[in-house]
Amino acid sequence: MTENKRNKNGLTDKQARFVEEYMIDLNATQAAIRSGYSAKTAADIGRQLLRKTPVALAIAERQRALSEQTGVTAERIIEELAKIAFYDIRKAVRWGRAPDGEEAYPVELVPSEQIDDATAAAVAEVSLTQSGVKIKMHDKRAALVDLGKHLGMFKERVEHSGEIQIVIGTDDAAL
Repeated sequence: MTENKRNKNGLTDKQARFVEEYMIDLNATQAAIRSGYSAKTAADIGRQLLRKTPVALAIAERQRALSEQTGVTAERIIEELAKIAFYDIRKAVRWGRAPDGEEAYPVELVPSEQIDDATAAAVAEVSLTQSGVKIKMHDKRAALVDLGKHLGMFKERVEHSGEIQIVIGTDDAAL
Protein backbone atom coordinates (compact mmCIF):
# COMPACT_ATOMS: atom_id res chain seq x y z
CA MET A 1 0.00 0.00 0.00
CA THR A 2 2.99 2.35 0.27
CA GLU A 3 2.83 2.70 -3.53
CA ASN A 4 -0.37 4.78 -3.29
CA LYS A 5 1.02 7.09 -0.59
CA ARG A 6 1.48 10.51 -2.14
CA ASN A 7 3.91 13.32 -1.44
CA LYS A 8 3.02 17.02 -1.14
CA ASN A 9 2.89 17.30 -4.96
CA GLY A 10 0.38 14.46 -5.23
CA LEU A 11 2.96 11.99 -6.57
CA THR A 12 3.65 8.47 -5.42
CA ASP A 13 7.29 7.60 -4.70
CA LYS A 14 7.50 5.81 -8.04
CA GLN A 15 6.02 8.77 -9.91
CA ALA A 16 8.43 11.16 -8.19
CA ARG A 17 11.31 8.88 -9.19
CA PHE A 18 9.94 8.84 -12.75
CA VAL A 19 10.05 12.66 -12.84
CA GLU A 20 13.69 12.65 -11.69
CA GLU A 21 14.65 9.99 -14.22
CA TYR A 22 12.70 11.69 -17.03
CA MET A 23 14.66 14.91 -16.50
CA ILE A 24 17.90 13.06 -17.31
CA ASP A 25 17.16 12.34 -20.97
CA LEU A 26 13.46 13.17 -21.55
CA ASN A 27 12.87 9.53 -22.51
CA ALA A 28 9.65 8.35 -20.86
CA THR A 29 10.23 4.65 -21.56
CA GLN A 30 13.73 4.60 -20.10
CA ALA A 31 12.63 6.76 -17.16
CA ALA A 32 9.85 4.27 -16.39
CA ILE A 33 12.31 1.35 -16.46
CA ARG A 34 14.82 3.19 -14.26
CA SER A 35 11.97 4.03 -11.87
CA GLY A 36 11.16 0.38 -11.34
CA TYR A 37 8.29 -0.20 -13.76
CA SER A 38 8.27 -3.34 -15.91
CA ALA A 39 10.39 -3.11 -19.06
CA LYS A 40 7.60 -4.90 -21.00
CA THR A 41 5.06 -2.16 -20.27
CA ALA A 42 7.44 0.78 -19.80
CA ALA A 43 6.53 2.52 -23.08
CA ASP A 44 2.81 2.54 -22.26
CA ILE A 45 3.37 3.46 -18.63
CA GLY A 46 5.73 6.28 -19.61
CA ARG A 47 3.12 7.76 -21.97
CA GLN A 48 0.41 7.43 -19.32
CA LEU A 49 2.56 9.04 -16.65
CA LEU A 50 3.32 12.04 -18.88
CA ARG A 51 -0.44 12.59 -19.27
CA LYS A 52 -1.17 12.48 -15.53
CA THR A 53 -1.62 16.04 -14.27
CA PRO A 54 0.53 15.77 -11.11
CA VAL A 55 3.41 14.21 -13.07
CA ALA A 56 3.13 16.74 -15.91
CA LEU A 57 3.06 19.60 -13.39
CA ALA A 58 6.11 18.22 -11.55
CA ILE A 59 8.04 17.94 -14.83
CA ALA A 60 7.04 21.46 -15.85
CA GLU A 61 8.17 22.78 -12.47
CA ARG A 62 11.51 21.00 -12.74
CA GLN A 63 12.02 22.38 -16.27
CA ARG A 64 11.12 25.89 -15.08
CA ALA A 65 13.57 25.65 -12.18
CA LEU A 66 16.30 24.30 -14.46
CA SER A 67 15.69 27.10 -16.94
CA GLU A 68 15.89 29.67 -14.16
CA GLN A 69 19.04 28.12 -12.69
CA THR A 70 20.89 27.90 -16.00
CA GLY A 71 19.52 31.04 -17.62
CA VAL A 72 18.41 29.01 -20.63
CA THR A 73 15.13 30.42 -21.85
CA ALA A 74 13.11 30.11 -25.04
CA GLU A 75 14.06 33.70 -25.85
CA ARG A 76 17.80 32.97 -25.54
CA ILE A 77 17.51 29.88 -27.71
CA ILE A 78 15.59 31.81 -30.36
CA GLU A 79 18.20 34.60 -30.28
CA GLU A 80 21.01 32.06 -30.82
CA LEU A 81 19.12 30.32 -33.62
CA ALA A 82 18.52 33.70 -35.26
CA LYS A 83 22.27 34.42 -35.20
CA ILE A 84 22.91 31.18 -37.04
CA ALA A 85 19.95 31.55 -39.39
CA PHE A 86 20.80 35.07 -40.50
CA TYR A 87 24.59 35.23 -40.44
CA ASP A 88 26.39 36.84 -43.35
CA ILE A 89 29.48 34.82 -44.33
CA ARG A 90 31.14 38.03 -45.58
CA LYS A 91 31.52 39.12 -41.96
CA ALA A 92 33.79 36.11 -41.29
CA VAL A 93 35.59 35.53 -44.60
CA ARG A 94 37.07 37.75 -47.32
CA TRP A 95 37.67 36.82 -50.94
CA GLY A 96 37.88 38.51 -54.29
CA ARG A 97 40.28 41.06 -55.71
CA ALA A 98 43.00 42.81 -53.81
CA PRO A 99 42.29 46.43 -52.87
CA ASP A 100 44.57 47.79 -55.57
CA GLY A 101 42.67 45.73 -58.16
CA GLU A 102 45.83 44.19 -59.63
CA GLU A 103 45.78 40.58 -58.52
CA ALA A 104 43.23 38.23 -57.01
CA TYR A 105 43.95 36.91 -53.53
CA PRO A 106 42.71 33.68 -51.93
CA VAL A 107 40.07 33.36 -49.29
CA GLU A 108 41.10 34.68 -45.89
CA LEU A 109 39.46 34.79 -42.50
CA VAL A 110 38.48 38.05 -40.90
CA PRO A 111 40.59 38.42 -37.72
CA SER A 112 38.65 37.22 -34.68
CA GLU A 113 38.81 40.61 -32.96
CA GLN A 114 36.98 42.12 -35.96
CA ILE A 115 34.09 39.62 -35.97
CA ASP A 116 30.91 40.76 -34.23
CA ASP A 117 29.29 38.56 -31.58
CA ALA A 118 26.41 37.44 -33.82
CA THR A 119 28.78 36.23 -36.54
CA ALA A 120 31.06 34.55 -34.00
CA ALA A 121 28.04 32.65 -32.65
CA ALA A 122 27.41 31.25 -36.14
CA VAL A 123 30.96 29.83 -36.40
CA ALA A 124 31.07 26.14 -35.56
CA GLU A 125 34.77 25.51 -36.09
CA VAL A 126 38.01 27.11 -37.21
CA SER A 127 40.86 24.73 -37.90
CA LEU A 128 44.28 24.64 -39.50
CA THR A 129 44.55 22.10 -42.30
CA GLN A 130 47.42 21.11 -44.61
CA SER A 131 46.00 23.40 -47.28
CA GLY A 132 45.32 26.35 -44.98
CA VAL A 133 42.74 27.59 -42.52
CA LYS A 134 39.24 26.14 -42.64
CA ILE A 135 36.09 27.72 -41.25
CA LYS A 136 32.88 25.78 -40.68
CA MET A 137 29.64 27.57 -39.96
CA HIS A 138 26.64 26.13 -38.12
CA ASP A 139 23.85 24.77 -40.33
CA LYS A 140 21.92 27.82 -41.49
CA ARG A 141 19.08 25.82 -43.03
CA ALA A 142 18.52 23.78 -39.86
CA ALA A 143 18.37 26.98 -37.80
CA LEU A 144 15.83 28.48 -40.21
CA VAL A 145 13.69 25.31 -40.03
CA ASP A 146 13.86 25.30 -36.21
CA LEU A 147 12.82 28.96 -36.09
CA GLY A 148 10.02 28.34 -38.59
CA LYS A 149 8.71 25.43 -36.52
CA HIS A 150 8.79 27.56 -33.40
CA LEU A 151 6.73 30.21 -35.17
CA GLY A 152 4.24 27.59 -36.40
CA MET A 153 5.18 27.98 -40.05
CA PHE A 154 5.67 24.25 -40.64
CA LYS A 155 3.08 21.73 -39.53
CA GLU A 156 4.20 18.12 -39.34
CA ARG A 157 1.66 15.49 -40.28
CA VAL A 158 1.70 12.18 -38.49
CA GLU A 159 -0.14 9.17 -39.85
CA HIS A 160 -1.29 6.45 -37.50
CA SER A 161 -2.06 2.92 -38.54
CA GLY A 162 -2.73 -0.32 -36.76
CA GLU A 163 -5.24 -1.63 -34.30
CA ILE A 164 -6.61 0.40 -31.44
CA GLN A 165 -7.46 -1.38 -28.23
CA ILE A 166 -9.90 0.30 -25.86
CA VAL A 167 -9.97 -0.86 -22.28
CA ILE A 168 -12.89 0.32 -20.17
CA GLY A 169 -12.94 0.46 -16.39
CA THR A 170 -9.23 0.50 -15.56
CA ASP A 171 -7.87 2.29 -12.56
CA ASP A 172 -4.49 3.83 -13.34
CA ALA A 173 -4.12 5.50 -9.93
CA ALA A 174 -1.26 3.13 -9.10
CA LEU A 175 0.80 4.42 -12.03
